Amino acid sequence: MSGNGDTGEQPRPTIDHIMEPLLTNMPKVTDYSPEGITALGNPISMLVHNTGKTLLELFLEPSGQDYWMQPGETFTVTSYGHWNDHPFEVAHEPGCVTVWATSWYATVSFRDGSEVPGGHQRPAGKYE
Repeated sequence: MSGNGDTGEQPRPTIDHIMEPLLTNMPKVTDYSPEGITALGNPISMLVHNTGKTLLELFLEPSGQDYWMQPGETFTVTSYGHWNDHPFEVAHEPGCVTVWATSWYATVSFRDGSEVPGGHQRPAGKYE
């Protein structure tokens, strides 16, 4: 018996496993701008593409920043610094894709490499 109910699921990470990347990366960040975050190095990128027919929210964690994608639009989420096991965790629900940067530091950019500003294309009245 595996100790996790024999479901085939991996055991949940401990708080120390989750916090270790933050504690490793935080002392290296002196500037929280996209330029300061990219200075951590070790970039790993992931494309997020809205293949739907309606506006899609991209929610970046742990920063809690929202970005809104038009149908056919693609953003690049890039994680920087150190992480354990994998650079991203992704969850999808209707109308929203949440990307967790397990390093705790990430940027969102357009395909040309320029920064997507937080709240980009946010619908009026959302989060007010």
